[in-house]
Amino acid sequence: MKTVYLTFLTLSVLVLAVSGLSLAEESAVKSEAVEAGNKICPVTGESIDEAVKATYEYESKIYNFCCAGCIEEFKKEPQKYIDKVNQELEAAKTAQ
Repeated sequence: MKTVYLTFLTLSVLVLAVSGLSLAEESAVKSEAVEAGNKICPVTGESIDEAVKATYEYESKIYNFCCAGCIEEFKKEPQKYIDKVNQELEAAKTAQ
C-alpha cells in the first residue's frame, strides 16, 4: 500500500512540475511585447526625449510618451491615441 501511495505521490509531483514548466513557457511567449516605435507623444504631440521618456505596454505593444502623466490620459481612450501613433508611423514610412 505504501508503494502505491508513494508512486501516486511521485507521479503527481512530476505532473505538476511538467505542467508548471509549460505554463511558464506559455506566459513567457505571451508577455513579449513589441516596441511601437513612436517618436512623438500621442497625447501632447511633443517629440519624445529618450532620456526621460515614459513607456506603457498595451495589447502587446510598448508605446512611448513624453511623461508619465500622458499614460493616464492614454488609458482613458487608448484607441484614439493608438490611431495617432499609427498615423505618425505611416507618415514616417511615406517620408522615407
